[in-house]
Amino acid sequence: MNYKIGKSREIARAALNIHAVKLNTEKPFQWASGYFMPIYNDNRMFLFNPAERNQVIFGLRGILISEDLISEPSLVIAGTSTAGIPWAAYLSEQGGADRPVYARIPMIYVRDKPKDHGLKNQIEGIDAEKDLEGRTVVLIEDLISTGGSSAKAVQAVRDANGKCNHCVSIFNYGLDKAVEEFDRLNPHCKVISLLDYNTLLEVAKETKYINEQQERSLREWRLDPFGWGEKHGHPRKVA
Repeated sequence: MNYKIGKSREIARAALNIHAVKLNTEKPFQWASGYFMPIYNDNRMFLFNPAERNQVIFGLRGILISEDLISEPSLVIAGTSTAGIPWAAYLSEQGGADRPVYARIPMIYVRDKPKDHGLKNQIEGIDAEKDLEGRTVVLIEDLISTGGSSAKAVQAVRDANGKCNHCVSIFNYGLDKAVEEFDRLNPHCKVISLLDYNTLLEVAKETKYINEQQERSLREWRLDPFGWGEKHGHPRKVA
């Protein structure tokens, strides 16, 4: 996996300051999977804070520029439903700000599965009777954890005749499971994130958000995320 490091430390400070990322090894958070984890990410907090929100938008735009995608005439921005949608919307507008209005970057969004009624769309923004006609598509995620839903969204775009070889996110836990999910894609899809887990911990330590003992526990979690809770007295809860 590839990470956009240039502004990572700034994004990390912002995420910690506005509580878009919370770290707690003593009272871990229960994820939807039932596992208890010492980290919780809620990038929706960026939406509420305009200054920090702009940091993310300009960071995402910077990725498009560095990857030589911003000037791609057939470019389409795709957001994952639901958390990736606002960032795709911001990026499609800001990313195309230098273009004439008629040539601004189009946007679509990708559901986790097709609707079971109506036109049964999985990709919204294109006619149900048409496809993406080979256009270049950049998928925008707010967060990559285990990577399954992100990789499926890439494949859905490809199944709709879109050329999707870039998945861009705000934050990435860097879990091996996510690497495995993306490795299954053929052709390869490049993953680029504004902020990665290691940089987050470095900044959290520097700003005294965590101490050395907490840092060790958080790095231990990274090595065995699904066994960490059980080891520390927080067994998985299954509904």
